[in-house]
Amino acid sequence: MIYFGRRVSFSMGHRLHNHALSDAENRAIYGKCNNPNGHGHQYTLEVLVAGEVDPKTGFSANLPLMDEILRREIVERFDHYDFNADFPEYAGVISSGENLARIFWDLIAPHLPLARLRVEETEKNAFEYFGENR
Repeated sequence: MIYFGRRVSFSMGHRLHNHALSDAENRAIYGKCNNPNGHGHQYTLEVLVAGEVDPKTGFSANLPLMDEILRREIVERFDHYDFNADFPEYAGVISSGENLARIFWDLIAPHLPLARLRVEETEKNAFEYFGENR
């Protein structure tokens, strides 16, 4: 089994906020990331897919397919949007890196044999997800 990784970047705004908590509790937990006007990040998403090496091509993954899926499912969908304001399907989801990693996995996994997904939110914050079966 060979593992192949591919990375994409996109900019997205969000606000860390739990509507079940008071404003004071949210500020205490999330600090400046709870700013009512939100804030943004230049995210980097890396996927790692698993596959056997095709003896005909020498490749373990279909790179053009991977690029198309990442472009369609992640970059076109989230780049330059506000997660909390622009995606009613995720209303009530706290937009933490942990939750974003699961959401991105769920969007990509039906199309690629994912082994790992990594979301880099900042230079200091990164989140890895291996799916529910690990």
